[in-house]
Amino acid sequence: MGLLPMMNKMTPVRFLYAIPYYAWMILFVAAPIALVVYFSFLNLSGQFTLENYRSFFSPVYLKLALSSFWYAFLITLFSLVIAYPTAYFLTKTKHKQLWLLFIIIPSWINLLLKTYAFIGLMGFYGPMNAFLGLFGIGEKQILFTDFSFIFVSVYIFIPFMILPIFNSLDQLNPRLIDASRDLGASAWTTFWRVVLPLTMNGVKSGVQIVFIPALSLFMITRLIAGNKVLTLGTAIEQHFLVTQNWGMGSTLAVFLMIAMFLMMMVTRGNGKGGLFNG
Repeated sequence: MGLLPMMNKMTPVRFLYAIPYYAWMILFVAAPIALVVYFSFLNLSGQFTLENYRSFFSPVYLKLALSSFWYAFLITLFSLVIAYPTAYFLTKTKHKQLWLLFIIIPSWINLLLKTYAFIGLMGFYGPMNAFLGLFGIGEKQILFTDFSFIFVSVYIFIPFMILPIFNSLDQLNPRLIDASRDLGASAWTTFWRVVLPLTMNGVKSGVQIVFIPALSLFMITRLIAGNKVLTLGTAIEQHFLVTQNWGMGSTLAVFLMIAMFLMMMVTRGNGKGGLFNG
């Protein structure tokens, strides 16, 4: 349902209360997107051009886009592999809400502070290398590698993957699992045919929350990966702040928004999850 049909159906009082919402959406959502699209058609001289879009389909930018999707996929995959069993076992613990709070608390810490903390931990003379030395392994260059980039990114995003999955699992009616086991299904069959389908909305929400921002990472690529990992977010930052090519930066942002929108469409929930506690 579009914005105008919704406004036409509103009573004057309801429309009055909705004005701040519509003003916010227009000023801070629609207007910035429109500006980005507008700048994507301008060259360095401020003249209208389609060259930016032609340049995006060159091998350099296509490789950059594929690299962004690949790293976002890996970050999402590892986050999901760790988060799902963690969320499952959390729902079985006695003080599950308290344990969940302990997992969420690190996400309250500023991202930049956590990134600098990992620089110290993974540095050449940091605790991680000292730990490896206990096993006779020499000092390794852990920072500025694909491993360090993915490891730190997964650590940062895991709480956001755990939370929606935990909610779906916690709302799942345990009688459905008991019924499956009573009918002779194994633990694996019960999980695959009952638990996973009924918690898929939580998985989809977690994938959205992780994959979409992982596509546009740029600060972690600079500080942890030493710009050895290049993503669309890195390129956008460079074009806006270094080369001052706002047109190309806006073009990359447009394709990034399109990719995010498609991801949201693919992973959107169907409204039928594990909400069966009644």
